[in-house]
Amino acid sequence: MARYVVDVMPKRKILDPQGKAVLGALPRLGFEGVTDVRQGKRFEVEIDGDVTDDGLAEVRRMAETLLANPVIEYFTVHPDEPPVEPAETTPNVTRDDS
Repeated sequence: MARYVVDVMPKRKILDPQGKAVLGALPRLGFEGVTDVRQGKRFEVEIDGDVTDDGLAEVRRMAETLLANPVIEYFTVHPDEPPVEPAETTPNVTRDDS
């Protein structure tokens, strides 16, 4: 099973009211220093078979046709990478032998 990711974002010149709402809420929640937020969409598309250039092109056509509105949004398409799991660490344990 091949999995591709389509990330869709509003173009910079397009008003993003959801991003502005998040930007306004962050300082009220104690997060300082954020200067801009843009909110987009993520699609994960699974296709039979392996990841191929033809599969990537097919998902790109899906994005152009249905998943994104090219007038107000741009998109990127890439194969999904499996998540990298963090290395297992030993917790810091202090021992008091007094």
